[in-house]
Amino acid sequence: MDLASTVALCFCIFLGCFLLTSWKTHQKRQRLPPGPTPLPLLGTLRKIKPHLLYETYIKLSKEYGPVFTVWMGSAPVVVLCGYDTVKDALVNHAEEFSGRHIIKSGEKVIGGYGITNNNGVEWQTMRRFAVSTLRNFGMGKRSMEERVQEEARHLIKDIKDTDGKAFDPMIPIQSAVSNVICAVMFGERFDYKDQKFQQILHAVDKYFLFIRSFIGQKEPWFSNENLVASTFNMFTAGTETTTGSIQYSLLVMVKYPNIQSKVQQEIDDVVGPGRLPSIDDRLKMTYTNAVILEIQRFVDIVPMALLHSITRDTEFYGYSIPKGTTVIPILTSVLHDPKQWETPEEFNPAHFLDEKGALRNRAAFMPFSAGKRLCPGEGLARMEIFLFLTALLQKFTFQSVADPASLDLAVLRREFRRTGLSFELRAVPRQVTQV
Repeated sequence: MDLASTVALCFCIFLGCFLLTSWKTHQKRQRLPPGPTPLPLLGTLRKIKPHLLYETYIKLSKEYGPVFTVWMGSAPVVVLCGYDTVKDALVNHAEEFSGRHIIKSGEKVIGGYGITNNNGVEWQTMRRFAVSTLRNFGMGKRSMEERVQEEARHLIKDIKDTDGKAFDPMIPIQSAVSNVICAVMFGERFDYKDQKFQQILHAVDKYFLFIRSFIGQKEPWFSNENLVASTFNMFTAGTETTTGSIQYSLLVMVKYPNIQSKVQQEIDDVVGPGRLPSIDDRLKMTYTNAVILEIQRFVDIVPMALLHSITRDTEFYGYSIPKGTTVIPILTSVLHDPKQWETPEEFNPAHFLDEKGALRNRAAFMPFSAGKRLCPGEGLARMEIFLFLTALLQKFTFQSVADPASLDLAVLRREFRRTGLSFELRAVPRQVTQV
């Protein structure tokens, strides 16, 4: 066969594949929610900004509605935006939307084992095991609270050693948060200056930055592989998001000194100087709780929930979504839904206070997702954020190195999601009795 014939044959094969892919995509589109018109092979990549996926999706929802479809090559991905839509899917249709899209990068790291990158009975079994283990080791009990308080003492000492000089709080906060999960998973804590410990935490940072850039009888699932993978899941998840929340909390404190003072006054009134804050104090600290909840709402550490998939053919919002279709719930669209929040783009603790100043529950508060894939470590994360932050504010007043007016929380929030958060502040000791 001469060169011209070979080229012609290759062209015909390419054209045939192109037409076949176009036809299959067209057939799929007829059943799915609307969305940008995909190009053969490329899908809707021209419409997507990989480093700001959640913002792109929110913009597309304004054009196509709260349920729409984007295409990754020839594969459809259904996107959910807004509180009503996300709640309907994850809560009212919990079973149908409870699948997990298996991320190839996750398979390479943990081999398809564990909790976050798994499905079916194996996932259900490992999730129950993880929740049960956390409870057995004290989650929600006094023993876990004491672990966090003890780690708070180490954190206070480490920050006190800065002598009021500018420092980046990332390392001590991340070390303290990680040590809590280390105490549960490994039975020991590590010194903040331990080089191997810091190398592990650095690897956790890199792992999450990589994810953000894309995105009786023993059962057969209780293997060493699943044990290692589940431990990895809980260690990384139990470190990164809580660290980010506390970091951002300190940013809010230096940005709004009046809020910091009001929280400190409540700590002084309820706890006093002679002991560290406890979980029992949380019920009496209405304003502090409102501030912490608003920090979690405003920063929305995880703007997009981990990828879901449809477990069976499903009718949703008048559309037919086939089994196996990837689904992305946009949590930031819930936490900033203008139909649910009075001032969604402003930091406003009043979102969680009623007209009498009492704490107010908000149904659209979903920083830990919802439904069957709700974060199993939510209780531990809430405890850590409250105990660490109140312990720090009991002992220190935090001050910005730069002019507080120059701190744009919305810009810093975006930077955190893209590259992580790094900033300096000063911790000025308050006149309180040492614990």
